[in-house]
Amino acid sequence: MTPRMLGRSGLWVSPICLGGNVFGWTADERTSFSILDAWVDAGFNFIDTADVYSRWAQGHSGGESETVIGKWLAQSRKRDRVVIATKVGFEMGEGKGGLSAKWIRQAVDDSLRRLQVERIDLYQAHKDDEATPLEETLEAFARLAEAGKVRAIGASNYSAARLAQALDVSRKLKVPRYESLQPLYNLYDRAVFERDLQPLCVKEEIGVFSFYALAAGFLSGKYRTPEDAAKSARGASTTKKYLNERGLKILAALDEAAQRTGAPQARIAIAWVMAQPGITAPIASASTVEQVHEIARAADLKLDAETMALLDRASEEAPIEPV
Repeated sequence: MTPRMLGRSGLWVSPICLGGNVFGWTADERTSFSILDAWVDAGFNFIDTADVYSRWAQGHSGGESETVIGKWLAQSRKRDRVVIATKVGFEMGEGKGGLSAKWIRQAVDDSLRRLQVERIDLYQAHKDDEATPLEETLEAFARLAEAGKVRAIGASNYSAARLAQALDVSRKLKVPRYESLQPLYNLYDRAVFERDLQPLCVKEEIGVFSFYALAAGFLSGKYRTPEDAAKSARGASTTKKYLNERGLKILAALDEAAQRTGAPQARIAIAWVMAQPGITAPIASASTVEQVHEIARAADLKLDAETMALLDRASEEAPIEPV
């Protein structure tokens, strides 16, 4: 397994990133600790979370995932073996959210406290905030870097136009730029990233670590009917969009690829993303240690040209007209 540089950030990360959205939600604290230990012990170092995880769950207010990771870091003493990425920008209730300088200053301290660290390796704008000038947001991030609270900054869920604009603003102001992008990208969700974002990121040397590499578990092949999807919280809430003719066509191609390679569908789906131009590390979540081991094996899977073509044809998405 060869580490990859994330953009021009100076951060060397493993070619797969562990998603922390499940920590404190579908994976309790004890299970989360075991998952994190297994991830690092397998030689991986990249972990992504956000302040809002898992505010959507009943009785949660956000910060649950960061809190679990913080407790694990304190207990395991593995801080120097991991690159921690977290995010700010989603609504946290009581008017807290967005990318204003005031909120970023408060939110970063909240995340540092929950994570029990002195510095965040990669601090990301979780989503675009058009109500706040890019100049204000980027200057606020610059102040955090100057204060030693973050090492690098990144963006998530930005359009190509807004990411390009943000890069221009950073150059103009001579402040740190977004070194990474976290977009939605997998075998099913292709068109938005591939049309505009991928060429921009390749050109500008922006590191890309895409979320939903397994489309919330759909590309593992475990959700093939509405009844399957209803068996888990993630399946019921997220995979309905994938259970259609095109989704089943992709699963059929993954089944064929599994027969060709001897690898399971989830490993193949992650390996496909890893092989795409501009991708630094797809993000995959795990709710069990067994799933960690399976995700880890994808780092060593190299798909041949015929298998890549099979998956490309099955997952081809109708072009999206420019807006």
